[in-house]
Amino acid sequence: MEFVKIGTQGRSGFWSYFGTFALTVSTVFGVGGIPYALALIRAGFDINQPIKQAEIIATLGTNSFLFYQLFPFIAGFCVLLLCIRFVHQRPILSVFTSRKTFDWKRFFLSFFSWGILLFTLFGIRYVIHPTTFEWHFNASTFFQLLVISLAIVPIQTSFEELFFRGFLLQGLGPLFKKGWVIVLFTGSIFGLLHISNPEVLALGYGILVFYILSGIFLGLLTLLDDGLELSMGFHAINNIFSVLFVTNSWQVFQTDALWIDTEKPSFGWDTGITLFVCYPILLFFFAKVFRWKNWKKSLFN
Repeated sequence: MEFVKIGTQGRSGFWSYFGTFALTVSTVFGVGGIPYALALIRAGFDINQPIKQAEIIATLGTNSFLFYQLFPFIAGFCVLLLCIRFVHQRPILSVFTSRKTFDWKRFFLSFFSWGILLFTLFGIRYVIHPTTFEWHFNASTFFQLLVISLAIVPIQTSFEELFFRGFLLQGLGPLFKKGWVIVLFTGSIFGLLHISNPEVLALGYGILVFYILSGIFLGLLTLLDDGLELSMGFHAINNIFSVLFVTNSWQVFQTDALWIDTEKPSFGWDTGITLFVCYPILLFFFAKVFRWKNWKKSLFN
């Protein structure tokens, strides 16, 4: 658990962590939303009244709406890094990895490994139910969406990994001691914070189990590999896929993706395959490639 131990460097007291936590959260859920609020006011909306998302998208455009959705995470990303450097007085690299440099090979191996599995699952679904997918290429918006997907979405996902699997994982290490407890706790927080997503309204609270198990999976990647590179690569391609390639009418990101999934909201077979086949395969694959040892020591000692 070398990566977790790094959290004890610099200023690692309760108040420094609490202050960073409070400032980061208030930035994401408060200050980061100011540009969006101003855009709504300029567009003539009354922000003191309920506004339908469809009306906002129709007025601002899908790409602008996506940018305003992502901006709070960009702001949170910057604030968190500044706090790590100046409040905790630690090198910024220390919250990303225990290695001397950020390992981009790990990042891209995870990125493309999960990307291949995502496209494989999509391909199987397309072959089985081709009529549920509508080709939705829009040249007037797609290339701007491509830039947002490749340049801004990875910042959003990197912030989430930095906050949950970096800052919180390291901060809770001295409190919980056991690796499995830290992973379970941070994974649960990660999953439960998705409770306001429209997917929960469409599918019910059961979808939170998927988010929690995904958070635990990403925590295991971080703990066993002593760094965020694998989880960051996984999370980046996961969100890029849902923004750029396949979307639907009930998920959090409403974009002009290449395909629109018109199937009614449901827990499909691909959800079970993802959790109980793909995640274990990726863990086993990374364990072999990077020769992870001392699983028991990392998780239980």
